[in-house]
Amino acid sequence: MAYTVHTTPLPDVLRLEPAVFSDARGQFFESFNQREFAACTGLDLTFVQDNHSRSLAGVLRGMHYQRQHPQGKLVRVVAGEIYDVAVDLRRSSKYFGHWAGTRLSAQNRQQLWIPPGFAHGYLCLSETADVLYKATDYWSPGDECIMSWNDPDIGIVWPLEGRQPILAPKDAAGSAFRSLDTYP
Repeated sequence: MAYTVHTTPLPDVLRLEPAVFSDARGQFFESFNQREFAACTGLDLTFVQDNHSRSLAGVLRGMHYQRQHPQGKLVRVVAGEIYDVAVDLRRSSKYFGHWAGTRLSAQNRQQLWIPPGFAHGYLCLSETADVLYKATDYWSPGDECIMSWNDPDIGIVWPLEGRQPILAPKDAAGSAFRSLDTYP
């Protein structure tokens, strides 16, 4: 198998660890294989968009979701390290309002699968981080919603080490969890 699948505190959010082949020349791994992904996760998905972002240390991006065009995301880091977080926004889920976070880095090569129906965000922990993620639906700027990154009802524990994150104005103005237009 190309991946080892690990569960998170949110059963639908999966941490994937690719098989890495190393020798004296270096390393090789398949960062994505549709057939292996489906076999390991039981998910038969179509990814329609790849995104690449670069962030500086302390930048926090999130917590983003799209209400009418929800995106599933397969997130990985190709340079640096991030703390990646998903929040379940599905009212029908027993995990509604719960979050899971994990460190993703170029070194550990792990990926995080975040299904549609979740808010997503991450904090750059290294000097810079290049993050790549596949999405199951197209970005729809008019449909983008933002939950407050520090909402006390959710209580995400970000590894900020006493610092304030660097936020885009839209992320700094995120909405409270209790006022969100969530999913059924």
